[in-house]
Amino acid sequence: MRFSMLIGLLRPIGPVIIGISLGFTLSLLSVSWVEESCDINFIGDEGIILSQDGSLKGARRPNSISTGNDGEEEEEDFQPRIIPYKPVKQSQPKKLFRAKYISTELGIRERLFVGILTSKNTINSLGVAVNRTISHHLDNVVFFTGTRSRKIPHGMVVVTHGDERLIWNMFQTIKYILEHYITEYDWFYLAQDDTYTQADRIKALVEHLSMDRVLYMGSPEEFIGGEMQGRYCYGGFGYLLSRSLLLRLQPFLENCRNDILSARHDEWLGRCIIDYADTNCVEEFEGQKYYYYEMGKNSDPSKEDNVQFKNALTVHPVSDPEQMYRLHKHFTEIELQKTYEEIEKLQAEIKNVSVVAFEGNRSALWPVGINPPFEPKTRFEVLRWDYFTEDQVYSCIDGSPKCELRGIDKLDVADVIETAMGELNKKYKPVLHLKKQQLINGYRRFDPTRGMEYTLDLQLEVVNQKGHSRSITKRVHLVRPLSRIEIIPMPYVTEATRVHIILPVSLQDREQVHQFLEVYATNAFETSENAILTFLFIYDPIEAQQVNQNDIFASVKAQISAYEHRYPTVKVPWISVKSGSPSQIKFMDIISKKHPVDTLFFIATVKTSINSEFLNRCRMNSINNWQVFFPIHFQFYNPDIAYHNQPLPNTMDLVKEAGHFDRSSFTEACFYNSDYMATRTRMSSDVQENEEILENLDIYEMFVKYSGLHVFRAVEPDLHQKYSYQPCNPRLSEDIYQRCVQSNLDSLGSRSQLAMLLFEQEQGNST
Repeated sequence: MRFSMLIGLLRPIGPVIIGISLGFTLSLLSVSWVEESCDINFIGDEGIILSQDGSLKGARRPNSISTGNDGEEEEEDFQPRIIPYKPVKQSQPKKLFRAKYISTELGIRERLFVGILTSKNTINSLGVAVNRTISHHLDNVVFFTGTRSRKIPHGMVVVTHGDERLIWNMFQTIKYILEHYITEYDWFYLAQDDTYTQADRIKALVEHLSMDRVLYMGSPEEFIGGEMQGRYCYGGFGYLLSRSLLLRLQPFLENCRNDILSARHDEWLGRCIIDYADTNCVEEFEGQKYYYYEMGKNSDPSKEDNVQFKNALTVHPVSDPEQMYRLHKHFTEIELQKTYEEIEKLQAEIKNVSVVAFEGNRSALWPVGINPPFEPKTRFEVLRWDYFTEDQVYSCIDGSPKCELRGIDKLDVADVIETAMGELNKKYKPVLHLKKQQLINGYRRFDPTRGMEYTLDLQLEVVNQKGHSRSITKRVHLVRPLSRIEIIPMPYVTEATRVHIILPVSLQDREQVHQFLEVYATNAFETSENAILTFLFIYDPIEAQQVNQNDIFASVKAQISAYEHRYPTVKVPWISVKSGSPSQIKFMDIISKKHPVDTLFFIATVKTSINSEFLNRCRMNSINNWQVFFPIHFQFYNPDIAYHNQPLPNTMDLVKEAGHFDRSSFTEACFYNSDYMATRTRMSSDVQENEEILENLDIYEMFVKYSGLHVFRAVEPDLHQKYSYQPCNPRLSEDIYQRCVQSNLDSLGSRSQLAMLLFEQEQGNST
């Protein structure tokens, strides 16, 4: 009883007692390790306690002080030394090299490189067809040929080896890939130009293959004669080479060229890979199969029902470009149908899942998978619906209440009605058959978050299975969704191109030349802008006869000489022409012949204020053999109207009270001489039939009608024009003349300014 009570009392303090005991025990043990030896010791050079025999006696104690006799002797013998200070020379820090692209710094490579083996005879036919069918699906397509003609097809990257021997071309192709692309890509696909390649399927194949595999994949073939073991990939169906395989082959490539003899380039490559990389051609790897199909002569792709053909990655041989395009059309339709099936499957899954959502089926937006409609936050953000019928639209660009439905708008409405009828019949067949009688009401609006929306009220004739019919009205909602945003490849341009500014000057423009030269000298002459200003003096026949006695442009030429004297490095040439009917095209015909084909022109007016910012955009937006640029300048209003009864400001800003962007003016233009000459050549046949077309058209309409170039039209905030009345030439076409008149009217002032001026006049008349 007492023992249990004692145990109960000791239990709470038991851990304390045990802890104290352990602490004492450990402290006693540690003293034996730290305590110094009784022998005579001295401190070595590194502060470690050593015995007389040099053995280590204990741990280092930085704060310990020796009190023995030897220590006193050491203190007496200590001689201080002065260590001179030597400043540390700071070396120049190495400049840190940073790669231009993040992918280069991180070692990220592209997935697939495509090389097409072509020849001088087929590059302009089959080569072009291959490029058109696969280049917009793949990142990099390079064509390898022995020799080529002088003219390279546009939009193709062509590498020439300089010899038509097949083995030599294959060797040079592999060598070129190893030198230029081996660090940038994981997989390399090589094919001939008589092979159709389904680009999306090739990309999907390499996405499912491990990038570090040593792989030689294609259509396996036995070597001719059967003497050599192994199989090579037949070149007609193309083949895949992994980066690891090419790196393994790289040290032995010269050996392959010298030691291996073969009549076929694909067989030569196969022997090289088998001998030095110990790899055979395979048709299937890691569950992925390389499907191919051998095409019969004059076969019709639409009639091929073979499963192997439908699954093929490549088809060979292709005899002509037309057959290549037919194959591409067929396989594109197959892929499109698969895409539609996948979309329908996803839409069904979304509907099934939305049933168990909080709001039920209402949580599934219509159409399924499309962004929800735009929700306005204020009254000013409400999107407007435009009303239309099959023949008329009730919202016109020129502000008219009603105008004829034509052009692309008419095609759009017809396509929407046809789609609506197709979807209705798909929904109600075979019970009912619907026929369109007329479109009663049509509404459309553009929603920036999802696309173009339509609401149609259709009057339909409904016919049942028994043949009975009646007329009904059905409302249909449709959406034309926005497609995926893509980056369009553009040719390379630079801001270093010299701009040749052409300034036409007529009798009416003489007084404004002085102001133009003052602004241009400040913005171009003083900054050494890479541009050449050329005056084009336009004389009528009478003025041209009196040029020696009374030159109407003598004062202008004197101003030019004065500026050349002020700026010795500047030369301002001029060209004089005689014309009874001024025409942009006639003048450009003369100027074009006096300049090289790669000249970049900017057509200006004496009212135009030019600066370096605009000239840079002129260089960037004008692309040789691709695009011409027609800027929309900012036109200042008539100061007597815009600043009526107000002092004129020292500087005019781009505000709506000061002016507007003149969309009716097409006088300024940036384009290359080669593009002008090519367009002018296409126009020559029409000029022979009707010479007046040169006077009726301006350069803008010429490029729109006769060139296949992009006509880039955009507002230009750095291109300004002060107000002045512009005389309109009635000999030009009706459209051009009306644009000129409209430009003069719009440049007077804003509607509110004109209304206020009329109101003041009415008030003055009434009083």
